[in-house]
Amino acid sequence: MRIARFVAGRLAGMVVVLLVIAFVTFVVFYLLPADPARLSCGRPCSPESLATARKFMQFDQPWYQQFASFLGGIFTGRTFGSGPTAIHCGAPCFGYSFQQNEETLHLIASRLPVTASIAVGAAVLWLLAGVGVGVLSALRPGRPADRIAMIGSVAGVSTPVFLTGLVGILVFGVTLDMVPTHGYVPFAESPVDWAWHLVLPWLVLAFLHAAIYARLTRGQMLEALGEDYIRTARAKGLTEATVVRRHALRNVLLPVVTVFGLDLGGLLGGAVITERVFGMPGVGSLMIDAVHALDLPLLLGCTLFGALLIVVANFVVDVLYGVLDPRVRLN
Repeated sequence: MRIARFVAGRLAGMVVVLLVIAFVTFVVFYLLPADPARLSCGRPCSPESLATARKFMQFDQPWYQQFASFLGGIFTGRTFGSGPTAIHCGAPCFGYSFQQNEETLHLIASRLPVTASIAVGAAVLWLLAGVGVGVLSALRPGRPADRIAMIGSVAGVSTPVFLTGLVGILVFGVTLDMVPTHGYVPFAESPVDWAWHLVLPWLVLAFLHAAIYARLTRGQMLEALGEDYIRTARAKGLTEATVVRRHALRNVLLPVVTVFGLDLGGLLGGAVITERVFGMPGVGSLMIDAVHALDLPLLLGCTLFGALLIVVANFVVDVLYGVLDPRVRLN
């Protein structure tokens, strides 16, 4: 029952946060001076045609009524217009892109495999590398390996992702001609080409994020190794590997899990810069294209989808935090 209350409380909080994000995002985007109806009306656009377009797209309603219709569409779907020209957006409807004549969720779903491939592959690399380097540095503080690792982590934290990506393309893609520099191959088409085209984006993102995780893990590990329960475990005659693995590392993983969940959720919502640098058609590129085209329904849908992934990731982190540290469930 305690675990059930813990999960139920986190779920309720997640729903409230999503409603607040949806409201704020909707108000911000629909108070912008851009008029999606005018953009879809074409040229020349007479006042009568503009009024017809606004009514068809339901932009002639007050903003609060539009927001209610938007929320209702997520659960029951929406229908734009009437008669033979009506457009139905099935639930869950995150909006409809009239410029691309496609449901927003369908457009996101078509790009999500690209973004997910980049995010998940890079996340595995940076988690293993960052935690591993951080633990080794903490076990050898002040030694050459520790200093080299910390210098590398400072370089990773300080370097912008676009600069790292361009340097990687120049060195490994152009000069050495070792890996592809752009494009995406679906996994179903060729798993080998899929991975080969993603090697450089994976390494670029892993280098940047692993630096953060290495510094975080090192600091937490040094703090944990100085605790009384570690000295007690060593006094009992346990090997150093057992002390590190069973006692210190578990406490070190608590903040790492928190950061990892939020980072992965954010990347799944759109690795905007990475996708642009390597020319990959992911959710981030879709969002940038929506900004350039002033496609507000698509931009709103992409923003809310990214927020949903981050909130869900935060919920998963809270649950995992409760599993790793039972004291959290009591709060």
